[in-house]
Amino acid sequence: MVTNGYVVLVDASPTCRSGGLVGAFEACGYASVHVQSTPVRPEFYASVVPTGFAAEVVHHGDMEETLRALAPYAPVAVVPDSEYGVAFADLLSERLGLATNGTEGSLARRDKYVMVEKIKAAGLRGARQLLIEDSAQLEAWHRELGGRVVVKPLSSAGSDGIHYCDTPEQAVRAYESLVGTDNLFSERNDLVLAQEYLAGQEFAVNMVSRDGKHHVCDIWTSTHITANGVLDLCDGMVLLPYEGERTDRIVEYCEQVLDALDIRHGPAHVQIKLTPSGPCVIEAAARMGGGSTAHYARTATGESQLNWTADAYVRPERFLARHRERYEVKQFVAGAPMISPVEGTLRSYTGLEELKKLESFVGVREFVRSGDRIVPTVNDLTYPLLVELRHDVLESVLRDLATVRYLDGRDFYDVV
Repeated sequence: MVTNGYVVLVDASPTCRSGGLVGAFEACGYASVHVQSTPVRPEFYASVVPTGFAAEVVHHGDMEETLRALAPYAPVAVVPDSEYGVAFADLLSERLGLATNGTEGSLARRDKYVMVEKIKAAGLRGARQLLIEDSAQLEAWHRELGGRVVVKPLSSAGSDGIHYCDTPEQAVRAYESLVGTDNLFSERNDLVLAQEYLAGQEFAVNMVSRDGKHHVCDIWTSTHITANGVLDLCDGMVLLPYEGERTDRIVEYCEQVLDALDIRHGPAHVQIKLTPSGPCVIEAAARMGGGSTAHYARTATGESQLNWTADAYVRPERFLARHRERYEVKQFVAGAPMISPVEGTLRSYTGLEELKKLESFVGVREFVRSGDRIVPTVNDLTYPLLVELRHDVLESVLRDLATVRYLDGRDFYDVV
C-alpha cells in the first residue's frame, strides 16, 4: 500500500524480478511506476517482465503525452533501472523538475568516446583512443600507437563486441566485424571505438550520489584468464574491504570521474584499472551495478546500492548524514563463473559435488541446465554456471576461488 508517493523507474532490468529498486523504494513507503522509453524493448530485454510496479507507461515519442500519463502519480523521483534507460531518465527527470543529472551531459554518460574525452578534459587519466572513421585510419593509428588495442562498440554494455587486438590487421578485422551490426541494445554500430589496452588490476566501484555528495557502497576486484580465444575473460569477482591507501586512491579517482560526468544524483558503476601510472577509467555508468552485486553486497555488509539509492531520492537527509560512512565486511563474498571450453548438449556437470565440498561454497546459479545447448564461454553472456562463495575470512574465499578454476575444464562437462 502506498503511504508516501510514487517513484518512476525507467526501462526495467532483469533484477526487477527479484525486487531490486522496486523493493528498496517499497521499504521506504513508495510504489514504483515503470516507464518504458521505447514502444518496443531491445531484444536483450525482450524476456524481462516488469513485476511489482503499480503502473506502466510506454513512451511513444510524445513527451507531453508521457508526462500527462504520469501526472496522476505525481512522481517524486526518476531513476534509470538499466543502462538503456539512462538518457531517457535524464530527460524525464529534467522535464519533471526533479533531482536530475540533466540532459546536457547525457551523451557522455552513454557514448564511451565522449565519456573518456570529457574525463580527460577534467584533468584525469584516460585511455588514448580513436573514433574510427575507416579501416585505413584505424590501421595507421594502431601502427603509430603500437602495442595492444581494444576495439568495441560506442554504447553497449558488459563485454558485448569487445575485441583485443595485437596487430593493426586484427584491429581492422575487429572493426569490420562490428560496424553496421547491432549492439546489445539493438542499436546500430554506425561508429566503433578503439582504445589503448590498459594493463593493471581491474576494479569495479558501485556508488550512489545526492547533490554531488558520493557514497561508496561496495568495491570489487575481478580476476581474468585467457581462454577460448579471449584475452581478458573475467573468471571471478571478489568483494574487497573498504580500507587502505590504495583503496582511498581508487575511491578518490572514481569520485572525480562522477564529478567530470556530472553524475550528481543516483546510482553509478565505475570500472577502472590500476595502471602503473595510476587509476584509469574503463567506463562509467549512471545506473546500478550489473548482475547480482547488490545482493552479494547486502549479504556481506548489510546494505547495498539498493537501499542507498532509495535514501538518496526519498530520504536525502538520511543519505547526506551518512554518505561518508565506510561499509564493513561481515562476510567476504565472491562469484566464480565457470568457463566452458565445450559445445554441444549438456547432460550434467560432473564436478558439481566437488564444488560443494569447498569451505566457502554457498550455492550455484545454473544458466545452462541439463538438456540445454552449451557453447564455449567468450563473454559474460555465455557463462554456463556461477559458483557463489562466502566466508568470514577473505583468504578462504580466495583459495576456493582458485580451486574452482582448478576444477573447471573439459572434464567438468558431460556433453553430447
